[in-house]
Amino acid sequence: MNAMEVRHATAPGEVPHLDTHGLRSRFLVADLFSADTVRLVYTHEDRLVIGGVRPATGQTVLLGTPQALRSEHFLERRELGVVNIGGPGTVQVDGDGYALGTRECLYVGRGARDIRFCSAAPADGPAEPAAFYLVSAVAHAAYPTCKASLAQAAPLRLGEAEGANVRTIYKYIHPDGIRSCQLVLGLTVLEPGSMWNTMPCHTHDRRTEVYLYFGMAPGHRVFHLMGRPDETRDIVVANEQAVISPSWSVHCGFGTRSYAFVWAMGGENQAYDDLAPVPIAGMR
Repeated sequence: MNAMEVRHATAPGEVPHLDTHGLRSRFLVADLFSADTVRLVYTHEDRLVIGGVRPATGQTVLLGTPQALRSEHFLERRELGVVNIGGPGTVQVDGDGYALGTRECLYVGRGARDIRFCSAAPADGPAEPAAFYLVSAVAHAAYPTCKASLAQAAPLRLGEAEGANVRTIYKYIHPDGIRSCQLVLGLTVLEPGSMWNTMPCHTHDRRTEVYLYFGMAPGHRVFHLMGRPDETRDIVVANEQAVISPSWSVHCGFGTRSYAFVWAMGGENQAYDDLAPVPIAGMR
């Protein structure tokens, strides 16, 4: 069973007039991970689809084809990135199984027809189920299905202790890693005591970006900043919730306790450095 919500694009001039509920309903994606349903959100911001599923042990969940896609199968005109943020599990692609451990990534190219998700059966006692996070972009070319572990990702260490933003960026799907048509995806892990992500922040007019925050202790939150650089708004984000960031919006945040996040982009190009930096003093 699949459930898809469709969200239309938002112009930057609309944001100052939105209240807290309006901001959250447009940009925050909550309750992504269900035991028996692949929950999907289709955003008209670069036509990305994000989703999640947490299969119960012994249960296999099929990625269906929502009517909104108007396609024969989900990846008829799309590609897919999958990151497991839970316990061990398996993604089946046209009958081939790919075991994914925690924080491992699988890219599935355009044309794959049958995608299924399952949690690994515990060898001894109860085990944490897998939690598969999905990001899909429109694709005009097909690339091979490929898996990568955290050890195989390209790590990039950024930040400084004085700015409370020491972090390691692991790039999975990008031009020098797993090849794709337009999807770019990776994850960022902050070091203990560092709470700011992506600061100084930036915008990139040619790509939409989505952040999925995870690894957050119960009761703690990330305060995610979005909007035009000179007219920012904040969204309070809980564990395993995502924020859609349009191309004109900044995207950065501060957590009350340690966390990590999956970042994914889709749009006109895959150039990691195609961005417009925003000086901290210029933010409002």
